[in-house]
Amino acid sequence: MNFTWVYGLSFLAGALITCLLLPSLLRLIEGAGFLRPNYRGNAIPAAAGLIFFLVSPVIAGIYVLFFDDRTNALVFLSTVAAFTCLGLIDDVWGSRDTGGLAGHLRALCSGRLTTGALKALAGLVIAILVSAMIGSWQWIPLNALVITLSANAINLLDLRPGRAEKGFILLALVFLVLGWSRGELLFLIALLGSLVMYSKTDLKARAMMGDAGSNPLGAVLGISAVWIMNELFLLIYLLLLILFHLLTEKYSLTRIIAGNRVLDYLDRLGRG
Repeated sequence: MNFTWVYGLSFLAGALITCLLLPSLLRLIEGAGFLRPNYRGNAIPAAAGLIFFLVSPVIAGIYVLFFDDRTNALVFLSTVAAFTCLGLIDDVWGSRDTGGLAGHLRALCSGRLTTGALKALAGLVIAILVSAMIGSWQWIPLNALVITLSANAINLLDLRPGRAEKGFILLALVFLVLGWSRGELLFLIALLGSLVMYSKTDLKARAMMGDAGSNPLGAVLGISAVWIMNELFLLIYLLLLILFHLLTEKYSLTRIIAGNRVLDYLDRLGRG
């Protein structure tokens, strides 16, 4: 099979559906009054990352059409739906009084359940179930951690317009190099097309992705890594995820980026 044109078609499909649905979704969110202040203090539509959930059934359909694999399509749909739901719970009811994964876990240990802790624990359970479907049993713990931490990593990036998108695109390109001939990459590429079209809205600070978008994007990166990477690359990727989380628990990612000329330029690139 010529993967180039299959991937190209999936990318275009994700981009086209996003162009068609995003304006209506934003009007729906605005009409419901679901506005949140962004980093500048301006009230804009929140949880616009729901667009990726709306696009995902078509992506799964394209995958089944070309690869006749309903199991992986179901895994993709279930992962996107579950992590979108968890992210939306945090977007709607979440409080910013508690920050960081460690902060939410400390609150849980003290008897206070936060939406962040709920998202982390439920996400881990979902990741374990997904890992049991797509990998060998002895690798379930590692695969589940990869999926969970990937989801949270993109969430941690989503503090400035376009930052989460750029992180997703960077990792997606790495995955493409590592597994070009793996059909499972179709999911990632189609979401990439959707993300490129959505990013214009996000970069201009006209809407915020929210956890409803960043969580499923990261989770799809996680299951893509499990699908295409061998054990060595998966261990290296997990180690990098752990180091990234340790770094962001101790230091402000925004300050780190602002203090580096190259990172700051890339972070501001395209931003309105």
